[in-house]
Amino acid sequence: MEDRNGDTLGNLNQFSGKPPRDHSALRYCTSSTWLAESQDYGITRSKSSPVEKSDFSPVFRSGSCSERGPKQYMEDEYMCVDNLHEYLSPATQIPSPGAFYGVFDGHGGIDAASFIRNNILKFITEDSQFPTGIKKAVKTAFSRADHAFADASALDKSSGTTALISFALGRIMLIANAGDSRAVLGKRGRAIELSKDHKPNCTSERLRIEKLGGVIYDGYLNGQLSVARALGDWHIKGSKGSKSPLSSEPELEEVVLTEEDEFLIMGCDGLWDVMSSQCAVTMVRKELMQHNDPTKCAKALVAEALQRNTCDNLTVVVVCFSKDPPPKIEIPRNHRRRSISAEGVDLLKGPSYLVLFDYLKQQQEASAQKLKPNSRYGSSCSQPQRNSGSAHFPTLCGERRHKYKNV
Repeated sequence: MEDRNGDTLGNLNQFSGKPPRDHSALRYCTSSTWLAESQDYGITRSKSSPVEKSDFSPVFRSGSCSERGPKQYMEDEYMCVDNLHEYLSPATQIPSPGAFYGVFDGHGGIDAASFIRNNILKFITEDSQFPTGIKKAVKTAFSRADHAFADASALDKSSGTTALISFALGRIMLIANAGDSRAVLGKRGRAIELSKDHKPNCTSERLRIEKLGGVIYDGYLNGQLSVARALGDWHIKGSKGSKSPLSSEPELEEVVLTEEDEFLIMGCDGLWDVMSSQCAVTMVRKELMQHNDPTKCAKALVAEALQRNTCDNLTVVVVCFSKDPPPKIEIPRNHRRRSISAEGVDLLKGPSYLVLFDYLKQQQEASAQKLKPNSRYGSSCSQPQRNSGSAHFPTLCGERRHKYKNV
């Protein structure tokens, strides 16, 4: 990713198999939570590659779903523009095809999310660097939108929002993210994360925060906010122009779309707190092969997250790059014949095998006893409840905390 000096994560092939813990402290560098899934495999980090010669021309079509969930208020916003040429003025010259998508996860009120949603695309396209210098235009637009929100006297400047956008021009797709929403690319069934979750406990974010005089208490920036980057929240940032531990600068990732790139999933942390990236990609691909409808895919992800007892608002955008459903993946069968010696047969029939079988059966029964559905994620917590409103002993229970510490 652009601001990580080329540092990427390789394939993640192992999962802990444990239910999600405190998401601000889990997976220090990238994702908020991971759940073990039988379908989860091959999750990788994106690595930018040079433009390859190809006849592939993406056809953008999208679907979305947004639900309040168990929270009292809905603070999320989103935006889907499948055809930028129809949306923008004729004077704006951009490559074809063009598309824009955004997910804005608000907190402390809806004002920040609504303002950024309504203005971010305008600030990008009005920038003098657009479209030839789109990366600089996007970074400038994030800063400009943040400052414009601070100057909007009629709005609550203490509200804040994450911002995750996808800007597609031809085969080039640019992802910009500030906050803990996430963009995941589905590439022939593999999940490729195109953004990094900006949590205060992430190593790079922690170093940046502490260098600017901020502190991290119990996974919260200055003991108040569970994200390390956001727009708005001017009660934390202070005056304009001053360096703040809470940054509005996005991290960028550029992708060259090919025939293997099938769809993009953009979601707020309400989705990723209870579902891994690979699980979401596997689910969307299966849905697309059945009905080829991205809206139904987004609704299915939201319904699954609610079924898994997410504690937050839910907003999901699914973007397909082709008018056709994903092709079936043929897995070659292994036709190697296997044989076993007579000694091996006797060993399997012997008492050692029976002892092992009984041991495994006892372990399975013990695990099932521990995983009785007494709490949100299937494991009970015997620790006392704190009166502060924050989750108690987050590494020992499945209880999730809110954006703000004392909500």
